[in-house]
Amino acid sequence: MNGPVVTAVETAPVSLAAHPELVVHGAKGGHERSDFLLVRVTVSGEGRTEVGYGEVSATPLWSGEDGTTAQHLIRTVLAPALVGQQLVPVGALDARMDRALAANPFTRSGVSIALWDGWARWLGLPLATVLGGPYRTEVPIKLSLSGDGDVLRRTHAAAVRAGFRAFKVKVGLGVAGDVARVAAVRELVGPEAFVGVDANGGWSRAEAARAVTLLAPYDVAFVEQPCAASDVDGLRMTRALGVQVVADESVFDLADLARVVRADAADVVSVYVGKAGGPGRAVELAATAHAFGIRSLIGSNGELGIGAAAQLHVACAIPHLATDLPSDVIGAHYYAEDVLAERLDSDGRRARMHDRPGLGVVPRREIAERFC
Repeated sequence: MNGPVVTAVETAPVSLAAHPELVVHGAKGGHERSDFLLVRVTVSGEGRTEVGYGEVSATPLWSGEDGTTAQHLIRTVLAPALVGQQLVPVGALDARMDRALAANPFTRSGVSIALWDGWARWLGLPLATVLGGPYRTEVPIKLSLSGDGDVLRRTHAAAVRAGFRAFKVKVGLGVAGDVARVAAVRELVGPEAFVGVDANGGWSRAEAARAVTLLAPYDVAFVEQPCAASDVDGLRMTRALGVQVVADESVFDLADLARVVRADAADVVSVYVGKAGGPGRAVELAATAHAFGIRSLIGSNGELGIGAAAQLHVACAIPHLATDLPSDVIGAHYYAEDVLAERLDSDGRRARMHDRPGLGVVPRREIAERFC
């Protein structure tokens, strides 16, 4: 057998609290704490060994997956399917995981990130290079704002202290309150700042139409997921009102993208490494969207440091990323502490890619000691 072989797949649970002033509350609930799972894959061959790291960034209220389910499935299903297998092509191991485990894309993605990271480290190249890039080395980013009154003002102040100047407002909680929240944000950030809105599927078609009309004075750059994930016709109808529509929950994989394309339902697709099932598939999804005239940005499930590094490398590997629309690579800022030995290079306006091999990051020593 030529090349490195997967010799171990290990996991380490991680639970981190969000920065109390940056907690996001949207139509699908709040994200005050993340109980995620880190993954470590060991690959060996030719007298050498490398490790790759991944992250299962999953929250039950959003994806139906979490660190507990992921750890069980990785240990009992995915690890047995991978150990002893040749590492390359990594895409073949992604397909092997598909055959072993239905659904659960965030769980499979955590392992896929680690496999791709291990291969890139083996080659001594940044992951973005192995994925076909980099087409850029930094990515503009934004932060979500939610809440009302003093809560909103405190969140905005904390975001500004962290360096953010572009924002996405959480809506989908009732049109009147949504419009008032966006108006308050526009007053806080000023007329020139970038502002988009994210309904997380919380509006009906009628509410989306009313909200878009009422939001027109506030120069909203996009409306993300105005209607339910399954309602691509609702997205199309919202888009027909002249607003730029971002499809998020509606697009996990290529089959979902095909439905959005057929319905002419979106201008932009929010690409997640987790939703897509791994870095290679995320880049493929963005490339396919571009072929049909749909742009891409990088969306977030509240990734920690490992997941945020994967987001960043995928963003740098996508040829036609919509860089005029900031992405959601927020892991360096959202949490009260970091899982990384050295945090990502991010100033709140842009996240910058390291030129080190693989993801270019490793977990802190005390976290690395949890792997088993």
